Amino acid sequence: MTLFTRLSIKEVDTLRTVVKSQHMKHYPQEFVTNHEADRIIESLSEMAREKLIKLAVDYGITKL
Repeated sequence: MTLFTRLSIKEVDTLRTVVKSQHMKHYPQEFVTNHEADRIIESLSEMAREKLIKLAVDYGITKL
């Protein structure tokens, strides 16, 4: 089962926003892509993804 079958589109977009703005902020701009963000997201545990979504919503990161 892949990441995209367990999460809604909104949750995936939220995770991508967080990963791109926080985890990939020192990457060269040409490497900050959805594909690279998805690779990082898939490497996280289920619990870590849930916490990132919650923190993103709580702190308004989804509005970036």
